[in-house]
Amino acid sequence: MTITALVLAAGRSTRMGSNKLLEFLGDRPLLHHTVEAALRSKANPVFVVTGHQDEAIRSTLSACDVCFVANPDYAKGLSTSLKAGIAALPSSCQGVIVLLGDMPLIESSLIDRIIKTFQSSPDASAVVPTYQGEWGNPVLIARRLFDDVQSLEGDAGARKLLMSHRDEVIESPVETSSILMDLDTPEALAKARGSARSNAQ
Repeated sequence: MTITALVLAAGRSTRMGSNKLLEFLGDRPLLHHTVEAALRSKANPVFVVTGHQDEAIRSTLSACDVCFVANPDYAKGLSTSLKAGIAALPSSCQGVIVLLGDMPLIESSLIDRIIKTFQSSPDASAVVPTYQGEWGNPVLIARRLFDDVQSLEGDAGARKLLMSHRDEVIESPVETSSILMDLDTPEALAKARGSARSNAQ
């Protein structure tokens, strides 16, 4: 069962004040952490959707074996990146795991766990990780929902769509709150940097 990875990296980072994906966490930009986790996982190939500061994003990932997808409509919200990315996936793809570029604490082992859950549940339309009952990211979307994704609008991901197919969604409980943690603000980034320094000591 072919599963691809789709990393959404087109946003304007309005709450951060700068392009958060290019901010460093440790010795690498945030986006590097996310993309490298995808590359180490069983998902293949890895697509990255670009938009805001397209050239800078592509440059920082120049050494990574990824496929780029340009989203000229990125200013209209997250849904446009999801639609552009899914439209670019190969016909052999039976599902896609969607990662947000600003979630650098997601590990390849978690991605693989979600993929394994999907592969063992052939009737599922999606797999969503949960932490203490709360839905998080990344989510895996089956091909049967790809056409429905194209109807999404605005600055929202696939949650509303998945809720409308609730009976076909498999929840995958995990033990880490990283699935809920995106780094949208300077305060969130500073906290993550502090945790990283503490763990390194």
